[in-house]
Amino acid sequence: MLFDLSKVTTHQTYNLLIGLVAPRPIAWITSMDLAGRINAAPFSAYNYVGIDPPIVAVGVGNRPGPGVVGKDTAQNIRNTREFVINVVNETLAQAMVTCAVDFPPGVNELEIAGLKTVPSSVVSVPRIMEAPASLECREITTMEIGNSRVILGQVVAIHVKDEFIDPAGPYVRAEELHAIGRMNGLGAYVRTRDSFFHVPRMTYAEWVAANQRRE
Repeated sequence: MLFDLSKVTTHQTYNLLIGLVAPRPIAWITSMDLAGRINAAPFSAYNYVGIDPPIVAVGVGNRPGPGVVGKDTAQNIRNTREFVINVVNETLAQAMVTCAVDFPPGVNELEIAGLKTVPSSVVSVPRIMEAPASLECREITTMEIGNSRVILGQVVAIHVKDEFIDPAGPYVRAEELHAIGRMNGLGAYVRTRDSFFHVPRMTYAEWVAANQRRE
């Protein structure tokens, strides 16, 4: 079935994209307004897009309704130029969903979810204490495209709980961290517990040798 996106509604486009661009990592973002009040909200239009320097991208839609009004997270990042991305694992799934509730501006979602914050190392925005890992970020730019905003941030510090780090790399013990991902539809998520599989990468020489053996 072909969908010409110039002929379907925005909602239909959304339904298709979230069903196909999946699973998606979840950026549980803590940000701070100019009065110092903390906001926490999850976004699944998120990924890293560079490593030198380390860059992450987050898509944040505007608030529904008339006019162009950015969500609290987008406005806070624009005003302070700082934010923290907290990793979500199975243990924190329900708390993350609580923070997705559209509370009025100024409400501290983390207090309602029963979570605590701790100071970050580089940025002024705190991170979630219970999160298995957190990425401290500074905004590089925010691009407004239609009714969406794409926020590019440079990662300036990374926190990972000791039990999830193999110091030999250092490597993240992702099989033990049990991060969750976002799928299509409201309330649809995916676990990573016991779901890892490995397909070795090959060099060109290895590929040639493997195919010669098949001939």
